[in-house]
Amino acid sequence: MKHKNTSWGAVSKWYDKFLEEGKDTYQECVILPNLLRLLSIKKGDTILDLAAGQGFFSRAFHAAGAEVAGVDISEELISKAKDRSPKEIKYSVAPAGETKLPNASFDAVVIVLALQNIEDVGAVFAECRRVLKPDGRLLFVLNHPVFRVPKHSSWGFDDKMSVQYRRVDAYLGESRTKIDMHPGQETSGTTISFHRSLQVYVKALAKNNFAITRLEEWISHKKSEKGPRREAEDRARKEIPLFLFIEAKVNH
Repeated sequence: MKHKNTSWGAVSKWYDKFLEEGKDTYQECVILPNLLRLLSIKKGDTILDLAAGQGFFSRAFHAAGAEVAGVDISEELISKAKDRSPKEIKYSVAPAGETKLPNASFDAVVIVLALQNIEDVGAVFAECRRVLKPDGRLLFVLNHPVFRVPKHSSWGFDDKMSVQYRRVDAYLGESRTKIDMHPGQETSGTTISFHRSLQVYVKALAKNNFAITRLEEWISHKKSEKGPRREAEDRARKEIPLFLFIEAKVNH
C-alpha cells in the first residue's frame, strides 16, 4: 500500500518548540486532561499513540502507568520524541495505516489532531482494528469538522446584535488544503489538511466494523481580555466547540 507523506516533518522544530515551551496550549489545557479522564489508565495498559509527533501525549500516557508505543511517519518528529522520552516508550517510524506492529496488541489506540492530516483515513481505521485487542478502544480528536473548515470558515462579529458567530462557507464537500504555518515569514513551512464531514468519518468507522461508543465536543479554555467584545467572545467560546472527540470499539 502506498502512503503519501503529508507529515509535519518540515515544521518539526517549530512544532516541538510550540508544545514543549508554549504556554496555555490547547494540547496541554484541553486535550490532555480530557484524554486522561476518558482513558482512565491502569498500570500496564497498552496504548498506541498513532501519529505521535514528538511524543507529548506518549510521555503523559507513560507517566500515568501505561506501556506506550508511538508511531509517526516523520523521522524528524520521532527523533525528537526519542530524545525527550524515557527509553521504556517504544517509538517507530511508519505510516499510520501500516505500522507493522503485532496484531491484537493494544488496549487503546489514540490519534490526536492527526487524522485531518492523513489522506487515507479508511486505511488508518483498518490498521487500528488490526492492532487493537478484541475489547480495545479507538480514541481520536479532531479540529471540529463542522466549525473549522480550512479556508472555508472564520469568525465574524455582528455589531448590531453584539454577537460573535462562526461563519461556515462549505462543509459537506471534501477538500485538501495547504496550510501556511507561519504566514508572512519567508521560511514558513506548510502542512496539508484534509477536510471531511462527520458522515465520512462515521462511514469509514462502520466500514471497518467500528461502532461509536462516545462522542464529546470540547471548548476553548481561554478568556478574552477586557474590551467591548469580551462578553460576546467568551460566550461564543462556550457555545462553539473547537474539538471533536470520538471513541469507538470493534463490533463483535
